[in-house]
Order: sequence, then C-alpha cells, then structure tokens
Amino acid sequence: MRGLSLLVLLTILLLVLPLLGTWWAGKPLANYLHFPPQPIVSATTDFSWPVFLLYLLLEIPLFAFMGWVLWRCSPVTCMGADFPQWGWLSLVWLLLAWYLAWIKPNWLELAQGHSFFLLWLGYIGVSNALCVRYRSWSLLTHHPRFLLGLFPLSALFWWYFEYLNRFVQNWHYLGVEELTPWTYFWRATLPFSTVLPAVISTLILLRGFFGPAEGIPALTIRHPRIWAWVGLTLGCTGLIGVGIWPQWFFALLWVAPLLLFVSLQALLGEPGYFRHLRLGRWDAVALPMLAALICGFFWEMWNDWSDPKWVYTVPWVSRFKIFEMPVLGYAGYLPFGLECAVIADWWERSGKSTCRLFD
Repeated sequence: MRGLSLLVLLTILLLVLPLLGTWWAGKPLANYLHFPPQPIVSATTDFSWPVFLLYLLLEIPLFAFMGWVLWRCSPVTCMGADFPQWGWLSLVWLLLAWYLAWIKPNWLELAQGHSFFLLWLGYIGVSNALCVRYRSWSLLTHHPRFLLGLFPLSALFWWYFEYLNRFVQNWHYLGVEELTPWTYFWRATLPFSTVLPAVISTLILLRGFFGPAEGIPALTIRHPRIWAWVGLTLGCTGLIGVGIWPQWFFALLWVAPLLLFVSLQALLGEPGYFRHLRLGRWDAVALPMLAALICGFFWEMWNDWSDPKWVYTVPWVSRFKIFEMPVLGYAGYLPFGLECAVIADWWERSGKSTCRLFD
C-alpha cells in the first residue's frame, strides 16, 4: 500500500505542478495537453556563452565525482562462462536492427517504424549475454520475471518525462506528424519500454568490473525527515518553475522527479535506494550514472540516422553537438541513471525479488 501511495502521490505532483506553473504564467493550458504533442513556439534557443560556461562549471564536478568514485572502486575478478549461443543471436538481431534503422531498406518498410524498439531489444540481449560471460549470471537467465516487469514499468516511467518535456520543449520527434493518437501511443510506448531494461542490464554488467568503492566514508544524515521535506519542497518548486520559466528551469526536468521520489519514500517510511550510502557504497551512485551515460551514447548514436528520430532545442547551450545532443546535455544522463536505479530498486523490493542490485 505504501508503494501504491508513493506512485499515486508522485503522479499527482508530476502532472499538476508544471500545469500550475503554466497557469500562473498565464499560458494557455490546452497547448500542453494536446495528444500527440505538438511543438510549441516557446523560449529562445539562442546560444549564450555565459550560460554555457555556467553549466560547464556545474557539470565538471559531477563528472569528476563519478570518475573519482569509479577510480576508488575495488577491482573484481571475473568469474565468467562462455558467451551463450543466444547472445550471438542477440548480436545478429542487433546488427539487423541497426541495418534497418540506418539503411531503411524498402523490403522492410513495415518494420521501419519500430526499428528503435528492435535495436534496444538486441542491446538488452547482448548486454545480458555479456553478464553471463563476465559474471556467470544475468537478469535474463536468473531473474527473468524481474527483467520482464521492467518493460511495462519503463514505458510508464518514460511517459512521465515525455509529459514534462511538453513544458520545456527540449526535444521533439520528426516523422510522426501524420500519426493518429493511438498509433503514436503504441509506436512510442514500445521503445519507451526498453529504457529501464537497457540501463539496469548495463548496470549489472558494470558491477562485474567495479567492486565497492574503498576509502570513502559512509554518509550519515541527521534528521532525515527534515531533509525529506526540504527535498520535496525543492522538487515541487522546480516543477512549478518548469512551467513558469522553462528556458531557465529546463535542467530540473532530470532532477526534480528524483528529489520527489526519494523524499516521498523517506516521508512514507520506505527504505530508499540511497540507504547504500550509509554503508559507504558510493559505487551505488557512480555506476548507475555510468550505465545511463553508456546507454545515452547509443541512444544518441542510433538516433542520428534513424527515421523517425528526435532533435533537440535546448535554450542557451545548443552548440558543440555529439550526434544530435549538445555536448552539455550528456550530463543529464547522470541524474537520469540514478532515477533508473531508484525506480528499479523500488520495483525490486515491491515485487520481493531476490535480484538485489546492490545489497
């Protein structure tokens, strides 16, 4: 019941708060509720060196922290097995889907609209096969119910971000203009369902190479409920700000949901994901960041020549792109990786799985 209460409260806050900010700013709410979403002429996308340098100064410590924790992680002796036969089939599947996405052969035109979903199914299969090779177990072979459960959870999870993006307009999709709402929903939901399985499978693979971080003190938080209220207030304020000033608050799209979820967990008395920090397990923070960054590289690379695809319109910093993504935008994958780990951990404990991502 606490898990259900958490999900209901989170959904209400994510749906209502940006609309509240939009209403406060005097913008027409109907523009943000249209489905399929329509691009809105909103904040300027001009480039600004001062803003670019400010974000760069904020991002450097974040990447440095991740690298420092990974450097302090103890090495792991791989106890692997042979690369499984189904792994080779997954690799062939991945290569065929890559061919479909980029070459777009006429004889596979019916599957063209689902190429991204097919690509990530192949990636998930290959990453799980690598887990077997280097760890002798994988989610696919040892915890298939948990892995399968991540697919519908992932679809819901990413639809939240699609909704929040309506207010900041940081990305939009090309080649979907003529789709009906029902077709758009299914064509989008299928690739959305692969986000969590891909990131968590990558995280499990990374754990085969990085052990616990050594020499980093455990984090002790006094008065956790007070800090939970602070986090909840900051998250709510950020989402309202997304509706009022999207050109300045757009980065909080990746941070505010994490603050809300973790704060609500603490206030409802649930053991949150960051309990690992009380044991000095800072690798529980760095590895999800790295996992999402790896997946982010493949998301952006495969998107570059795909059809349909997405493009970015990020205020002030839209230069120096790697594929379609402005280089500073890759920092968004770091908190996003934590959100993936937090949700997967919650799902694991809600389903009483024995997977134990970090325990």
